[in-house]
Amino acid sequence: MREALITRDGRVLSYEREGAGPLLVCHPGGPGFSSRYFGDLAGLGASFTLVKLNPRGTEGSDRPADPRAYETADYAADLEELRVQLGTDRLDLLGHSHGGVVAMAYAAAHPSRVRRLVLMSTLPRFQAVQAAAMEAAMEARAGEPWYADAHAALEAEQAGEFGSDEELGDLVIRELPFYFAHYGDAERMYLDTLRVEKPNADALRLFNEEVFSVFDLRPELARIKAKTLVITGEDDFITGPVCAADLAAALPGTEVVLVPACGHFLFVEARDRCREEVTRFVGA
Repeated sequence: MREALITRDGRVLSYEREGAGPLLVCHPGGPGFSSRYFGDLAGLGASFTLVKLNPRGTEGSDRPADPRAYETADYAADLEELRVQLGTDRLDLLGHSHGGVVAMAYAAAHPSRVRRLVLMSTLPRFQAVQAAAMEAAMEARAGEPWYADAHAALEAEQAGEFGSDEELGDLVIRELPFYFAHYGDAERMYLDTLRVEKPNADALRLFNEEVFSVFDLRPELARIKAKTLVITGEDDFITGPVCAADLAAALPGTEVVLVPACGHFLFVEARDRCREEVTRFVGA
């Protein structure tokens, strides 16, 4: 069921609520993508009331008046408005991919407001070591029939060669085979469900051009008080084991789970393991 709030600056911010049980707030990635790609998030609604945020400028959430208002702090501020709307003092918070970046920033800025933090397929920075791991993982897939087209689409997306939300959406669909450990019929069917997604090109362009290669959250992570789970696929080409190790080093006491034979979309490729690990950790 879709619900919404009105932010202090007058925007509509929408979210999807489903399931039964304790609240688990979930922030998707991109940036520029709605919570649509979560699907049923590995069936976690059987144990939790999932509140899946549609970030600013996606699905039913308004774009900000300022086309540059897509910084990490902007997204974190929206999370705080959502917490107030939900009427809870403390959140259990799950962030996937760029949503994990937002979740970390929020938990560092509001340490008393997060009880359990799940960082799924995410990273605190993307610099030389992370870039090298990504390039190696991509080259390992060079023999795949989809490789050339996916590689060209990824380069075009990173270079900002899209003039509209629709053009960005087409590029993303073409590059997504890289995000799976194995790209087969089930993964193709999953991607078919995303073809109706209209991503926010403004948000991703700003991130790619000004944030991605320079951000570093590690100095802020010491402020996080929440018990934290880092979970990622061993074959995730962009936020894999190197990034999980980075997070573990910056967040002492963090629990790390590496899921074998799995890429970026844990809730698709490792549905049962994803549900079991998150349910165990958040329910503790």
